[in-house]
Amino acid sequence: MIKTVKDVDLKGKRIVMRVDFNVPMKDGVVQDDTRIMAALPTIKYIVEQNPRSLVLMSHLGDPKKDVKKAQEKAEKAGKTWTDADAEKFINGKNRLEPVVKYFAEKLGKEVKFLPDALGQKAAIDALPEGGIAMLENTRFHKEETSKDAAERDTMAKELATYGDIFVNDAFGTAHRDHASTASIAKFVKTSVGGFLMEKEVKYIEPMVTNPAKPMVAIIGGAKVSSKIAVLESLLKNASALIIGGGMAYTFLKAQGHTIGKSLVEDDFIDTAKDLLNKAAEKKVRIVLPVDHVGAEGFSADAAPVAVDGMDIPDNLMGMDVGPKTVEIYKKEILAAKSIVWNGPVGVFEFENFAKGTGEVAHLVAEATANGAMSVVGGGDSVAAVNKFNLASKMSHVSTGGGASLEFLEGKTLPGIAILG
Repeated sequence: MIKTVKDVDLKGKRIVMRVDFNVPMKDGVVQDDTRIMAALPTIKYIVEQNPRSLVLMSHLGDPKKDVKKAQEKAEKAGKTWTDADAEKFINGKNRLEPVVKYFAEKLGKEVKFLPDALGQKAAIDALPEGGIAMLENTRFHKEETSKDAAERDTMAKELATYGDIFVNDAFGTAHRDHASTASIAKFVKTSVGGFLMEKEVKYIEPMVTNPAKPMVAIIGGAKVSSKIAVLESLLKNASALIIGGGMAYTFLKAQGHTIGKSLVEDDFIDTAKDLLNKAAEKKVRIVLPVDHVGAEGFSADAAPVAVDGMDIPDNLMGMDVGPKTVEIYKKEILAAKSIVWNGPVGVFEFENFAKGTGEVAHLVAEATANGAMSVVGGGDSVAAVNKFNLASKMSHVSTGGGASLEFLEGKTLPGIAILG
């Protein structure tokens, strides 16, 4: 386990803390406060320890990339794009000031917003005893995400002057070696994790190293290419790998089945065959759909068509798993002692094709109630358990999409490696 805020004396100390307030924004309004609420326990604990000051830092989107995408979208629609449009867009999506106001209400304390991530030492030193401040979006500075360690270090050194102790509670960015997530630890004497980071490590790490058996991994989503490493990692300990979603059709094609117009990565057919062979060698059951719910086109109002078999007709694309597949899922999931779920098994955002993913969510919740340890990671899986109001029924729902995926791959995450 990692060293946490409870392992150090915080009284009278200046604390600089990385949080993950990278929340969805629309016109400057917070759309989902899950990550903000997840950070509150650590922040409240720190405040209760009477520190000299607490300075929070986070990113919010990626301003340069976000503006570029918005500009391309506008120009594609035939609209002109000006500097004023860019500024308005940034104010609505990338500036942390509205997030700070929202967070301060939830915390119930005054939080001073600092208009830049750098050049703020005087303002921080001027905070009243126990004062709390939050920096502007760290990603307005290219050094934050620079691939050049020396560039990152120049920013990290300055951020380090804001505190005596660095606290990282931003699991969602723990897989990134950025100035405010990992490099800063080189320049402070003490670096520890927050309660959210501790919880993420507590639940995810055993799934990779030593899960209670039998362990079932449910891996879905669109592409095999993005899940190869996690599939190979989980093969070491899993009793069964349930493969669903768009990636399942690449595996079915690798087995010689027809998949109609379904999503497929032809470049990864051989990879799928290799994974199937490795699973057979390790005696790990690979569970692929044995029936489907298809459609003639990819749209929310497409008519669902039942496909009673593994082969999908040429005029259809697979959109969800069928009832026979769900019955196989039920047998595997309810027998498990450990469950990892990363990725939906169908196009759950379309109501006509949400049943399979909904059934998986309810089965994982039932298994958890029966004593299994369940970890849900990845943005779409989290969205699914939230959609079906079952997040509270899981042992742990991760706040990190890419971070939880890389952790499940068995990688060392920079933002965790520097703690303790």
